[in-house]
Amino acid sequence: MSGPSGGVAGRLPWVLVLPAVAGMVFLTLPLAGLLVRAPWSTLVERLGEPRVLEALRLSLVTATVATLVCLLLGVPLAWLLARVVFPGRRLVRALVTVPLVLPPVVGGVALLLVLGRRGLVGQWLDSTFGVTLPFTTAGVVVAETFVAMPFLVISVEGALRAADPRFEEAAATLGASRWTIFRRVTLPLIAPGVVAGAVLCWARALGEFGATITFAGNFPGQTQTMPLAVYLALETEPEAAIVLSLVLLAVSVVILASLRDRWVSGP
Repeated sequence: MSGPSGGVAGRLPWVLVLPAVAGMVFLTLPLAGLLVRAPWSTLVERLGEPRVLEALRLSLVTATVATLVCLLLGVPLAWLLARVVFPGRRLVRALVTVPLVLPPVVGGVALLLVLGRRGLVGQWLDSTFGVTLPFTTAGVVVAETFVAMPFLVISVEGALRAADPRFEEAAATLGASRWTIFRRVTLPLIAPGVVAGAVLCWARALGEFGATITFAGNFPGQTQTMPLAVYLALETEPEAAIVLSLVLLAVSVVILASLRDRWVSGP
């Protein structure tokens, strides 16, 4: 007697198989084209070019700093959404996740209107502290944080909702303060969710383009991250654009492979 998987496999309807194969080809063929057209013979040499290394360095630094900011702000925000009942919580959750569906360019425009030199907050920052965020490296971090934080919040909130609250209740009955409970009990319980959210957050920040170019510009050595360098190189030196794209592709594959067990329960 064949197992459930064998029986189902024997009765797979072609009306589902054919669109599934077509979808798989549609998603993988462009990646295959990138690999086929890559200048493998000069790959190492191109990766060592100063502008490529500078864009890579800037991308790694800004994505890492943005992820740290997301952790600092996003973990408490996720805890608030998961554990505290307050009026308007659903609205707050919706607003927090808006950057997931908002076109990145629109996010960049919104950041300019708020944090630009004449923005609602940026004008005050400039006149009071002399701080200007647009078209600076700090502006890149702000743009990446804006688009990446929802990934962390969603992951951590899900981990908090799945965590057994009895451990926290037991610590509270023993006299532990809320901060001690959060630090010694809650964080260890949700650590896998925090790590997964941070990795996704970092990968999203590394690949950010629209909000960055709108809010921070495209200045080599200052705001030109790898996605922006790909865009610029595509017009003048396509092979360099392919090399940079391969680096981002490799990072994406590593990230998805490391998080596979969080999404797939099968072998």
